[in-house]
Amino acid sequence: MTKKAIKTTRRSFLTLSMMAAGGAIACSASSQPEKSANVPPSSNIPLTLPVNPTIPERLLGNTGESLPIFGLGGASRQTPLSKLDQESAAVKIIEQALELGIRYFDTAPSYGPSEDYLGKVLPPYRSQIFLASKTSARDRDGAWRELERSLQRLNSDYLDLWQLHHVSFDSELDQIFQSNGAIKAIEEAKAQKIIRFSGITGHHEPDIIVKGLERYPFDTTLIPVNAAERHHPRSFISQVLPVAQRKNIGVIAMKVPAYGKLLTSGVLDGMAQAMGYSLSQPGVHCCIVAADSVAQLAANVAVAQGFQPLSQTAIAQIEQRTAAQWEDNTFFRAWT
Repeated sequence: MTKKAIKTTRRSFLTLSMMAAGGAIACSASSQPEKSANVPPSSNIPLTLPVNPTIPERLLGNTGESLPIFGLGGASRQTPLSKLDQESAAVKIIEQALELGIRYFDTAPSYGPSEDYLGKVLPPYRSQIFLASKTSARDRDGAWRELERSLQRLNSDYLDLWQLHHVSFDSELDQIFQSNGAIKAIEEAKAQKIIRFSGITGHHEPDIIVKGLERYPFDTTLIPVNAAERHHPRSFISQVLPVAQRKNIGVIAMKVPAYGKLLTSGVLDGMAQAMGYSLSQPGVHCCIVAADSVAQLAANVAVAQGFQPLSQTAIAQIEQRTAAQWEDNTFFRAWT
């Protein structure tokens, strides 16, 4: 892609975003959501977010961004945000998230219609939120195509955070950092202010994330941090967090309740223990958790609003409860 072509691409991003704000862009046939009466009228007029009880905030590494410690994830096994036939329920969750003080929204092209649903609700509040998406492409051109599609679906002309999604193997790092690798798209998009920050994510092998953080000055990393993952012989907590702390990289915790399994199995008493453990780990700045319903979202936000760092005694007690069940609750480590 030539410099001229790149500039043209950015202009097309801006044009597509304005068209989307006017309702001119339709979703792809494979992810066409249903119409919903709950979706606000398409408009470029900024709206002011409601003032509500605050969720504690932390600086996200060296980005200078102060974000609530709890954000909304765009995918899970049950969340309406990643299901094609649940637009109305998804929109209600997103709207309620804004009402409850959530400002950080995380999604990806592979999360079904998640980007589409967020793009129907968030644009009027765009300057007041932190919007993150990802790319699974390892080459420059493929990453650009995914970025264009994400912006179109999200109805935005920029992302606050663009992340390399589920990086799992050395061969992927080699592809990403070669001359025509995805890192070139990140650098070009950041230089053109299409993205503000860059990140790397993974839940397979922590040493791969460490290698990525050592090879490039990423702003953030999104990794699994929970009380069961601590016991894994190759733990993200023990391997990635020290490196991120040394470099002052923003750390976003995922898999906090292990897709709810830590809670439904009775290993932990509830989200207060699961979230409390993750957010009490040194170097963790915030977490993202998906919501299956408005009620579940409200309960999770209440936990975040009342968060206080756990004592070392409380952390040790939680770790003791997960010691015998860590393998069953780190099933996601096998995913690539």
